[in-house]
Amino acid sequence: MLRVSGLHAFYGESHILHGVDFSVTRGEVVTLLGRNGAGRTTTFKAMLGLVGNRSGSVMINGREAIALPPHRIAHLGVGYCPEERGIYASLSAEENLLLPPLVGTEGMSIDEIYGMFPNLKERRDTQGTRLSGGEQQMLAVARTLRTGAKLLLLDEISEGLAPVIVQGLSRTIHDLRSRGYTIVLAEQNFRFAAPLADRFYIMEHGRIVQGFAATELQKKMTTVHQFLGV
Repeated sequence: MLRVSGLHAFYGESHILHGVDFSVTRGEVVTLLGRNGAGRTTTFKAMLGLVGNRSGSVMINGREAIALPPHRIAHLGVGYCPEERGIYASLSAEENLLLPPLVGTEGMSIDEIYGMFPNLKERRDTQGTRLSGGEQQMLAVARTLRTGAKLLLLDEISEGLAPVIVQGLSRTIHDLRSRGYTIVLAEQNFRFAAPLADRFYIMEHGRIVQGFAATELQKKMTTVHQFLGV
């Protein structure tokens, strides 16, 4: 579904990514772990063409995307939920939900989305700025599901949220995996990511420094402590 090879990215003259390599199989949940500044968000943005100067290879469904503009990459079936959520303050929750264009034919219906996020149904007419942080995060995730994207890039979706909301998002990830979605999480919240992922990649200073399967997690905990301080 996704293969990233030798990915470099720059902000101006600052070299941020130094040859990132990882792959994601269709239907997997894969987590990019790392501290703030490790390069996880930049990796997503470089994959999506949102970083001006990048090089390497980003294969999505067998299609090379490194030279494509962002809107063409989205139409390969990629949905991005940014860390800042991007909720339009002047629009209602449902207007925010309906705003993005469709990029595939298998998007969830509004009723399916409201079944997954009942809070959003109750708040469908509420202005974006009046939603709680957890409701805004639900809306940001839900918005990607309506588009028909099957590869989801979810950036720090648990950050700053109450435990009960984080538990709800965890259930959502499990549900989406059962529906055949392929998901890449960028997380520093190890406790949220640990029970969800099939595989983990640890990033440090713009590089992948470790990669391992969930079945290896227990014997890799020393490494996780070293790089994440958990």
